[in-house]
Formats: sequence, structure tokens, C-alpha cells
Amino acid sequence: MVFFNHNGQLENLGNEILEATWSAFPSLNHNQIALTWIVYDPPVPVNTGGALTPNAFWKHSVRGYSYRGEERIYPASVVKLFYVVAVQEWLAKGMAHSSPELERAMKDMIVDSSNDATSLIVDILSGTTSGPELPTGPFETWKYQRQIINRYYQSLGWEELAAINVCQKTWGDGPYGRERIFYGEMFENRNMVTTNATARLLHSIVGGVAVSSERSQSIMALLKRSLNPDDLPKDVEEDQVTGFLGAGLPENSQIWSKAGWTSSVRHDAAYIELSDQRPYLLIVFTEGKAQAKNREILPFVSRKIATAVSNL
Repeated sequence: MVFFNHNGQLENLGNEILEATWSAFPSLNHNQIALTWIVYDPPVPVNTGGALTPNAFWKHSVRGYSYRGEERIYPASVVKLFYVVAVQEWLAKGMAHSSPELERAMKDMIVDSSNDATSLIVDILSGTTSGPELPTGPFETWKYQRQIINRYYQSLGWEELAAINVCQKTWGDGPYGRERIFYGEMFENRNMVTTNATARLLHSIVGGVAVSSERSQSIMALLKRSLNPDDLPKDVEEDQVTGFLGAGLPENSQIWSKAGWTSSVRHDAAYIELSDQRPYLLIVFTEGKAQAKNREILPFVSRKIATAVSNL
């Protein structure tokens, strides 16, 4: 059982949108896209500043649709959503302590998708550091410490998180030394998540129940994106709006999101509020070198979903 109720209306709309997407982008194979879409019907239980208790929030049923929502896919920088929630949990429990550098790293990890900032965050979460290969004994200890992030997410008991792996740093050129060995010879230990798992985590953040109301709101502040072209950074390869879900929305919409991209994937995870419409979550992952370079697929899906929401 996933956290949302599968809904016939959304299933019909979702299937139509996927068919339109495959028609518009014939090179996109059916197994190169995964999608989870959650619609918040009145009374809306999210973006309330955490007005509901966790118990009341999780009892509030929501309807949704997913396509390949349980497929394990390399998340690229979408994994940083999992790391920012974990570090807030560590801070709340006194397992980490706030500092100007930690706050700077959290901001840069989410706002700018900095891999260097993420490296520090993973070091703080796990008590490990990168470096040369280690002897067997110390390396076993190092690996156990690094897996603490996975153990935290398994402790939540969410079915959607059962198959995920979130214990690796994000890289520009790739891992070296002990980090490369930790990946496994065939990269079998790389990060893997699902669109359903990502949706549930984002659902908890927007609902104000990820760690606490105050900490959820601080994460939301980092995730907020401007759709005004004048506000988008001009000196970066990807700005997390252009070529992603935000690019398919009217400029007066509001979006909180975390994108991820490499040479072989292009993903986005977003909570979206259209003017005078039902708010919704949309998680879309695409795989394949051609798809990763294509900056039109995610905006196309986003536009179709926004139109569908406006007609609900």
C-alpha cells in the first residue's frame, strides 16, 4: 500500500498525458520515464505551516497516480532532499550541531545543488570522510557508519522507502579512493530511489511533519523557486527551472522543487500551487542520454499536468 489512494480520474488523465508525451517525444521509451502525481483536494492538508499534528496529517487521505512509481532509479541530485531532511533530524536530536558552515552547506546543496556542499552534509550525517582506500577492518567500520542514513529512513517504517539506497555523495567527475570502492565494482551500491518514495518524503515536508513543523518550513524555504526569468541565475549550466517542471508553469504559479541531472538522467520533484486551483505534487524521472539532454520533456509533462489540474 502506498500512502496515496489510486484514483480512476487521475489514472485516466495520467495515462493520457503519458501517451501524449510518448507521441511528442518518440525517442522516449516507455521504460525511460517514471511519474508520481498527488492532488490535494479541499480541505488541503499541506503548506499550512504544520497546522496538523503528524498523526492527523497521516490520517488525511490523498489521491494520486503513479507510473513505474516503484522502480528503483538513480536519483542524481534529487537525493539531496533525503539528505536535507536527515540533517534536520540530526540537528533536532543533537546528533549534529548547527554552525555557519553547516547552514551554508544546506542552503547551497538545495538552492544551487552544490555537490561540494553535499559532501560536507554526508560527512556530518555519517561521521565519515572521503579519502584513500582503507584496510579491511577500518573500511568495514566506515561503511557501517555511512549506512546510518539508510538506517534512519528504514526506521520510519514507510513502505515506499523499503527499496531505496541513500548513502552516497554526489559527484562531478565521480568517486575516487574509498568512495569508489564503496560504490561496488559494478556501481551496485549507488544511490537508488523511486518516484513514490520521493513523493512521500516531499509530502511530509510540505505537510509540515518532516522532523517538525519548524524544520519542515525551513526546508520549504530552501526549495522555493522563482519562475521570473530575471531571477534565474545566468552563470550556471542548470538553474533547476529551465528544462525542468517549473518551465511548464504559468509565471504566477508557485513551485518548491529539487531537480537532478547527469549525462544520463533528468529528474524533478516539485510541489506546485497554481492560481485558484488544487495544489499538487509531481515527481518525474527520465533516463537515457538523449533524454538527459532534452530540456523539453519535463516542461511538456508539467504543462499537461497543470492543464489537467485546472480542469479537475
